[in-house]
Amino acid sequence: MTDTMTSSPFLGLPAAVPADGLDAGVAAHYGNPMVEQRQLLAGTAIVDLSHRGVLSVTGPDRLSWLNSMTSQALDRLAPGESSETLVLDSNGRVEYDARVIDDGVTTWLLLEAAELPGLKAWLERMRFMLRVEVADETENYATIGSMAPDAAALAALALPVAAPNGVPLAWTDPWTTVAPGGWQYAAADEHPASAWHWHELLVPRSALGALAERVAAGEPAAAGTLALEALRIAAWRPRLALDGDDRTIPHELDWLRSAVHLSKGCYRGQETVAKVHNLGHPPRRLVMLHLDGSDTILPVHGDEVLAEKVRPETEAEWKTVGQITSAALHHELGPIALAVVKRAVPTDIPLEVHAHGEKVAAAQQAIVPTDAGAAANIPRLPRLGARGV
Repeated sequence: MTDTMTSSPFLGLPAAVPADGLDAGVAAHYGNPMVEQRQLLAGTAIVDLSHRGVLSVTGPDRLSWLNSMTSQALDRLAPGESSETLVLDSNGRVEYDARVIDDGVTTWLLLEAAELPGLKAWLERMRFMLRVEVADETENYATIGSMAPDAAALAALALPVAAPNGVPLAWTDPWTTVAPGGWQYAAADEHPASAWHWHELLVPRSALGALAERVAAGEPAAAGTLALEALRIAAWRPRLALDGDDRTIPHELDWLRSAVHLSKGCYRGQETVAKVHNLGHPPRRLVMLHLDGSDTILPVHGDEVLAEKVRPETEAEWKTVGQITSAALHHELGPIALAVVKRAVPTDIPLEVHAHGEKVAAAQQAIVPTDAGAAANIPRLPRLGARGV
């Protein structure tokens, strides 16, 4: 990776504090993550995501090719339309997540930087005799994020959005509603994604310096990745690099909502997707935790989640049932986290998180319910010899 991609001019802004881990290379915050969350929600701030990766796929077969290999229906993706798709292994486990936009000539895949080399190599192997070309465009284009609530607010930011083929490369997250062909497991009366108006825009990397100068002058404002993560967690929006692992299937993260089309043709892993959705249940499920904030302890990725188990002799004990995947301090909700727990964990029992050597009480809010799946509702046949009551 070149210096162009590792050193963002946004890190030279006053009070910029560098992020680490997955978001190294951009700013975690610019002095006040709580204010930055509010500005981001209002649509007046942007997020520097120039550390993310960008792949391009060209050629007349590009959309039908991608459609045949991934979880979303892409063969009729219109120029400027946004989508999201997953690459699964043969057992239905998620290997890659890509945000997709096509401009009529090129399909653009927006990715975590760490996932780009693997996905590019896999796509190259799958070309066969098809008329497609795959290229890494990260050196040419950088990602900028915005929560502008509508097209007018997005246009008011006056960002230098790239349009190499005449169509602006502005991706709008389909998570806001259930995508065509998708399915939502969450039973919330009002899904928090209804307030998640997330956009990722590709700008020429050469324009980042001038954009940072505008931010330094005060318009637009800048928000760091801490603000973005807090709002993402509150919207129950999965991020594979944090909320997934090598066993994750889409159902566990309620990802059928935006990234899986249940009626499209065959692709690798489809059998597992259909079987779990129609006949079975995902082995784990995503929950949001509202954490006790009295000790100002925020867990980190991988911290254990434990549930209280009561023995017949009424002796209470705690058993590990999952782990924290993402955590943040939200400007209204306080300390919150996403966690993946075993499916059978009841939604009404006490939970606690072991973080930094301390025990933090947690209230569970189910995202994927315990009865997710089995959508076909096929009646069970009585066992041979069974007698009715």
